[in-house]
Amino acid sequence: MALPDIFSRSVSDQVIGRINRLTPATAPQWGKMNVGQMLAHVNVAYEMVYDDKYPKPGFFMGIILKTFVKKVVCGEAPYKKNNPTAPAFLITGERDFEREKLRLIDYINKTQLLGSQAFDNRKSLSFGKLSIPEWNNMFYKHLDHHLTQFGV
Repeated sequence: MALPDIFSRSVSDQVIGRINRLTPATAPQWGKMNVGQMLAHVNVAYEMVYDDKYPKPGFFMGIILKTFVKKVVCGEAPYKKNNPTAPAFLITGERDFEREKLRLIDYINKTQLLGSQAFDNRKSLSFGKLSIPEWNNMFYKHLDHHLTQFGV
């Protein structure tokens, strides 16, 4: 079963609508992050695409990521609750809820405006070249997982 198309305006708008239902007091249904930390965490996936602030994995880590992690991240199967996360995605300390929320909405809009063709065979920082469905799954699944974690 294909995941919803994050590159479509209707799906992007639905996801943004869910984000807009969050408040600084929204509590998680599982996990350790508060809502501001979760938004910062989800922003990391977009930072890896648009911002040059993370180092490329080394050769051996690249093989591990492409061999073992890519299928989990880019496939259609949902994430399990309380899965471990990569070090770059670990968010500690408080985060500004409104700032992180606006950054995430901006990233989603930017991705939707660029469209799926901008991601066709585009290299990801961790997994090498990805197909449009793989990019879609990675973006949508991560957002959906964490928005569901916070009940929206």
